[in-house]
Amino acid sequence: MKLRIQEILNKKGKSKYWLYMQLGLSYQNFNRMVNNQTKSIRFENLKALCDILECTPNDLFEEYHKEK
Repeated sequence: MKLRIQEILNKKGKSKYWLYMQLGLSYQNFNRMVNNQTKSIRFENLKALCDILECTPNDLFEEYHKEK
């Protein structure tokens, strides 16, 4: 699964910094999440993302297949 946070931000005309300020996470955790470098995401962060970006969890995720 891949998070589509940057794509959603682009569609809404919002910046990563704007989202960072809204979420209140540490910059390191936030950056990992936005850049798809995290292995897990807490439900409370998922809910906050959905509330802030006005989307559903289905909107946030995209299935992808790694090249072997």
